[in-house]
Parts: sequence; C-alpha cells; structure tokens
Amino acid sequence: MTLYDDKFSVNKPIKLGIIGGGQLGKMLAMEAKRMSMKVVILDPTLNCPASSISDKVIEGSFSDEQKIYELAKEVDLITYEIELANATALDNLERSGIQVHPSPRTLSIIQNKYRQKKFLRENNINVPDFEQVLDEDQVNKVCSEFGYPVLLKACENSYDGRGNYLIRSSNEIKTALEYFSGRECMLEKFVNFKKEISIMIARNTSGCISYFPVVENIHEEHILKTTIAPARISGDVKRKAIDLAVRTMESIKGSGIFGIEMFVGEDNEVLINEIAPRPHNSGHYTIEACSISQFEQHIRAILDYPMPQPSLESEAIMINILGPAGLTGPYVLSGIRETLALPGARIHLYGKEDTKPKRKLGHVTILISDNDPLATRDKVEQYLIVQEAK
Repeated sequence: MTLYDDKFSVNKPIKLGIIGGGQLGKMLAMEAKRMSMKVVILDPTLNCPASSISDKVIEGSFSDEQKIYELAKEVDLITYEIELANATALDNLERSGIQVHPSPRTLSIIQNKYRQKKFLRENNINVPDFEQVLDEDQVNKVCSEFGYPVLLKACENSYDGRGNYLIRSSNEIKTALEYFSGRECMLEKFVNFKKEISIMIARNTSGCISYFPVVENIHEEHILKTTIAPARISGDVKRKAIDLAVRTMESIKGSGIFGIEMFVGEDNEVLINEIAPRPHNSGHYTIEACSISQFEQHIRAILDYPMPQPSLESEAIMINILGPAGLTGPYVLSGIRETLALPGARIHLYGKEDTKPKRKLGHVTILISDNDPLATRDKVEQYLIVQEAK
C-alpha cells in the first residue's frame, strides 16, 4: 500500500511521524520538508535538534506506549531514528493498519544484540562466534573456548560501545558481570580485525534493494570518529561486504535505510558486527558526496518510491565533532572560519544546547581529491575546538 502515487496536493501533504528528534531525526525531517511533508517528532526533549525543522514535537520517552499511540493519531506513517523505540507498541499500530517502517518485527530482531546475531547466523550470514550469558560458570567455560580477550555485551539499550566490556582474563569475569548486573548479556569472540567498514543499504516496500559505496570507519573508544569514502579495501573485500549486506536485507525484509557495520579480518574474511535499522553516522558523507543521500533514500524506501543505485560523485571524509572529556554543559565551537576555508568543506551543526564527553555535536564532510584523507582530518581536528561557554 502506498500513500500517494504521482499526484501531490499541497492541501493534503503526507504526515510523517519520527520517533527520535536527535541529529538523525533532524536530517530526516529536513529531507521530508524538501518534499513538503508534515513532520511530527516524538522525543523526550521539546527543544531537541529536530524541533527546529518539525511541525510539532510530542514530549515523551521513545518507549512510552501511550505517547507512541498519540503520535500515530497525527500522522500517516511512522519511522524511527533510534532503536529504543517500543517495538510492541509499534506492532500493535501496524496490526491496526498504521504503516510503520522499518517493521516492528525488524526492530524487535535488531534492538536485541543476541536476537540480531542469532537471526543472522540462522540465515547463514557471517558473524563472530557468540553465546548468550547464562551464569558465571558458563561464562568461564565460553571465555576459555573463545580465548581471551572476549567481549561481554549488554543485549539491549546500548550503543556507541556503551554496552561493551572487554574481558582480558579470567580474573575480570566477575567484575564484568557485576558491571552489567541485572541486564541480559551475550559473549562475543574478539575479532582481531584490520579494518572496520560499513555500508548503507535500503529496501523499499516492494522489495527493491539499493546500496551505497562501502566505506571505512575509524573509531576511538568505541565512538565513530572518521569515515572515509570509499573504503581503502580490495575489490574482493568490497564484493564480500556488498554480498553480506544484500543477503542480510533479503533475509530481514525491513523497509527503509539500514547501516551495516562489518569487520575485515586478517585473512580478509568479512563479518557483520552490528546492524542499525535507520540512517547511520557512517552514512552522513552521502549528503554531499553521493547522487542521493541516505536520508532521501530512507524517505523513498518507506514511501515505496523508486530507488536508483547511488553513485559516489566525489571521494570524501567525514569527521565527527565530539564533546571533549571533562566538559559538560553549555559550549562554544571555535574554528568554523578556518574549517570552511578548506576546499570542499561542509559543516553540519546539530543544535544541541549542552555538551558532554563523546556527545556528537556535529560533523564535517570534506570532498577530497588527494590521497591522504587523514591529513585533511588532522587539519579539521586542529581547527574545530569545543570549549566551555563563558
């Protein structure tokens, strides 16, 4: 079922509901507005980044069932920019005839890391070895089988590495389990990877699949710092990554844009690390560097519009602007003039009022033509400084 075909009425625009009003919700709303859609946001904060773009903000938790039902009464379809959305409430809405994309079933699989990995393994898609945590004795046994170090992961409500604990020896097992006390956890065999890569891939409701270039990601303390497009990988690794991504989308059948993060092992084996059922930080470069952005592709996918295969029109590097350690509260950002003097530079500021350590405050994308993207990144990091507001 589609909401409209080739006809557009300014008097009856599509009303899009977005669960989450952070930077991803803001950039989705900007794309929806370009198509003259109405946008209603559900977010815990009324002055969230997306509030400057949307028609209305409903204040409430992403998991608040009643607030999600309130959102549904105001819109034609619902999407989300965060995995913390209430999959049960969204499933109830879908059963009542409200369009939800990606589907609540897809969200339910992906928002629990154990279910996600189990689903991928059952569909013969490469993932690191993993086991669900049962008790301390079982953890000792699994860690011995995997070999140290081993990753202990909280299964839900964790992202940007906040739900990871690296167990380096048997002496750390008890401390690690206490760290996640009361939470469902899983153990994952540590992958001694040589690169982290990702790919944005979309599927519309008719089943058409379209993917972006494979990119290379550099993390610092589990937070994405830099994305390089295209990834500096061999043609063989690129083909493996695309094949994994396409097979994942054929299996999971969700509609919308998905970010699929992968490891490249020492032997060039490619394994899926995690899936995000939404626009992703590593896809921000698509706004300037590709024939279509990840945000437009998401809108097209959930409306079942055509999705031409995106092309990379320029090599690019994306650098996150992160809140520094030890600084919380109002802030100022200096170095904007110097950064914009760099050829091909674009700055995206999210409008967050306060900083905190590692918080994503914005990003810079630079279209590059040289062979040293990291030198360009170093210049940006030298110029852009987050400081306490005086």
